[in-house]
Amino acid sequence: MAYGLLKGKKGIIFGALDESSIAWKVAEKAYEEGAEILLTNAPVAMRLGSIKKLAEKCNTEVVSADATNLDDLKNLMETAKSKFGKIDFMLHSIGMSPNIRKNKPYNDLDYDFYNKTLDISAISLHKMLHVAEKTEVLNRGASIVALSYIAAQRIFSKYSDMADAKALLESITRSYGYRLGNSLGARINTVSQSPTKTTAGSGIAGFEEMFNYADKMSPLGNASAEDCADFCVMLFSDFTRKVTMQNLYHDGGFSMVGISDAIIEDYIKK
Repeated sequence: MAYGLLKGKKGIIFGALDESSIAWKVAEKAYEEGAEILLTNAPVAMRLGSIKKLAEKCNTEVVSADATNLDDLKNLMETAKSKFGKIDFMLHSIGMSPNIRKNKPYNDLDYDFYNKTLDISAISLHKMLHVAEKTEVLNRGASIVALSYIAAQRIFSKYSDMADAKALLESITRSYGYRLGNSLGARINTVSQSPTKTTAGSGIAGFEEMFNYADKMSPLGNASAEDCADFCVMLFSDFTRKVTMQNLYHDGGFSMVGISDAIIEDYIKK
């Protein structure tokens, strides 16, 4: 344990799939910093991933829960209450677009798929917070973090309907952040992360080009999954107890750069 930044804190990590996922790194880092955690993912993700290995490493258990299903979420929160009493943090690291998986272009979306994208990737945050509030599982001053992407503000053509989902995710963060701030002194923030080589991210068409472009645009280079885990742990900690309703760019400076020397040099070479 390096510093014990989260010593005595307890939380739920949504979305760890395998060792490349940001949620996996956040769980490891939170545990290293002294937190007790509960892991959860959808049944299908649990079958495809290796989350039980992470549970063993973090001395915890995995509760199967579809984050779009209110009954599953209620069972999860009640399990957390029986295990911890109340919790101090949650990570929402959930995103999936059936349209992207099926290579449907943005101007020819399947609308049933579109609804699923929004439900899984954004509305699930609202449901998660709603059930957490109703079950009274959150401690006063709790911190909730959801992972976003700059496509919520700018066009990345291959990101398709996931961009809409991230914009909705950030809006829910503000709306629910206001309410939970008033009622519980709780805080909710989104982290707009660099393109990250996760199983989910790598499935987006043109991901490698997006990754390389962002890396060349960013004066500090792309933030890794491990870097993001450090940032999330800071947001869970008491050092950020007055930070809420923010979309925080964790992207090596990409969001502030118009064009970089590295990109100009690439054009000159061509």
